[in-house]
Amino acid sequence: MSKATYPLKLPTSLKKEAARLAKQDGVSLNQWIATAVAQKIGVVETTAEFLKRRAGNASGSGLSEILRQAPDRAPDPGDELPPDWVSS
Repeated sequence: MSKATYPLKLPTSLKKEAARLAKQDGVSLNQWIATAVAQKIGVVETTAEFLKRRAGNASGSGLSEILRQAPDRAPDPGDELPPDWVSS
């Protein structure tokens, strides 16, 4: 496996916590950070794939028709638009 270096600058508090967790796991800080990055990549890629599969062949073309069928009523309490909201 080829490796590349990257000068990572972390806030002191994050580095301290990461070092603590790495020690708790019995691995180096470098290995712990590399594993954390790999896990994050896996989550992001898995989520993107899941959403693509979930969407299937769907498109936004029928969305307007679906929205036209929605009842015209006031939003539930807490679902109102902010008073300064402007339609674009």
